[in-house]
Amino acid sequence: MKIIAVGKNYAEHALEFDGTTQRPDVPMIFMKPDSAILKNGKHFYLPDWLGRIDYEAEIVVRINKLGRSIPVRFAYRYYDAITVGIDFTARDMQRQFIEQGAPWELSKGFDCSAVLGEFRSVERYNLKEQPFSLTINDSVVQQAVTSQMIFSVDEIIAYVSRFCTLKTGDLIFTGTPAGVDAVKVGDHLKGYLGEEKVLDFHIR
Repeated sequence: MKIIAVGKNYAEHALEFDGTTQRPDVPMIFMKPDSAILKNGKHFYLPDWLGRIDYEAEIVVRINKLGRSIPVRFAYRYYDAITVGIDFTARDMQRQFIEQGAPWELSKGFDCSAVLGEFRSVERYNLKEQPFSLTINDSVVQQAVTSQMIFSVDEIIAYVSRFCTLKTGDLIFTGTPAGVDAVKVGDHLKGYLGEEKVLDFHIR
């Protein structure tokens, strides 16, 4: 099982991250190991030795069949469920790696850095116009609609499948909107697909 993730897939987040205003030609792809998964509402224990840890709420898509070199027009056949997840990022480490011109996967792939909510059948939602949000301590910190993505879910699947065969159970984190910030001990995070809560966990 692979965890595939997309960086800077919302224009406002790209702007807040590094001032990027130009639309990229292709999605920015990175991977997380399966040991990064945290699910079932389990607590996230803050690894303070990594420095600042930022939340990034995202729509997560679950792949349901084997596929390679998938055309965009057929990509919808290759996923069956979605949820809201958190792509935790060790921001100090990431920025240090970027300044050094070094790969920054370690800042994204540490244990429990890919938090998953409860999956829901994709048939219940319109992925072209699906609102989602994240609250921390009952205050909204991130909210967006999937139509704001630079690259749609289907475009991401088509692009990634040119390089990596997609397999049943693979997960795609589709990018985070603006509003990223650090978490702290005691925070209570909830993620929503529209008005439906699918993610609920605490920072310890």
